[in-house]
Amino acid sequence: MTYSMTGFAALEKPIHNATLLLELRAVNSRYLDLHFKLDENLRGFEPTIRELISAQLNRGKVECKVNLIQRPQLNQETALDGTVMQQLAAMQLQAKAYFPSSRELSMADILRWPGVVLTQGVDQDLLVEEIKQLVQQGLHDLKASRAREGDKLKMLILDRIHQMEMLVEKVKPLLPTLAKEYQTKLENKLQETLKSIDPERIAQELVLFTQRIDVDEELSRLTAHVSEIKRILNSDAPAGKRLDFLMQELNREANTLGSKSVSTQTSQVSMELKVLIEQMREQIQNIE
Repeated sequence: MTYSMTGFAALEKPIHNATLLLELRAVNSRYLDLHFKLDENLRGFEPTIRELISAQLNRGKVECKVNLIQRPQLNQETALDGTVMQQLAAMQLQAKAYFPSSRELSMADILRWPGVVLTQGVDQDLLVEEIKQLVQQGLHDLKASRAREGDKLKMLILDRIHQMEMLVEKVKPLLPTLAKEYQTKLENKLQETLKSIDPERIAQELVLFTQRIDVDEELSRLTAHVSEIKRILNSDAPAGKRLDFLMQELNREANTLGSKSVSTQTSQVSMELKVLIEQMREQIQNIE
């Protein structure tokens, strides 16, 4: 299975007297890069969530948001935290020493202060299990999203691979023809300059020319790399880094083919190969 590094998942899960909201966003990155945006009362669960994500994903910049929205209960008892209010009063006195003209805290300000109003909280043991289940489901949805995107990338790459194979088949028959054309040109040139043809000289020049334009090894390596790309795309292991390396190898063979070119036909094939390789390279940057 080929996975893209781009994906999205959003879930909500009702619990005893609250609702958990989860959002996972992933884009491409060289390594696994995790970012968390958690409610203040959920920050203690970050190591647990980090461990769950790291066990499922290998690469990508992943942003994880988890919110806890508590539902008001009609019969829920509330109280005020005296310790927090004492701390708040002391902070106000200290601040007034520096800003004497500032207004006093209103009753609304005090009641909105985090921790002042005590309500029935969510059981922490229950909460951690609910968060684990929610994150697991979110990761399942995220991976499904990344798999769908990965299938699209796979089809695009295989299409480019097919075009490369056609170009290789196109260039192979050209090589004997190029050698024959060179022999004819060489015979004509020697005929004009020397007024006679030395078969041994022609044979030597032809051997040197054939060696210089011989790209059979490059084409064989290119074909081997193409076969390896197909194998990797059909495997279950992470493919991005290996495919990126093979793009470098393909580009090297295409450059060699271009440098050995002695005709517009092979030069054109080399250029088309490099265009296809670059198109694949851009898409591979987003494969896990």
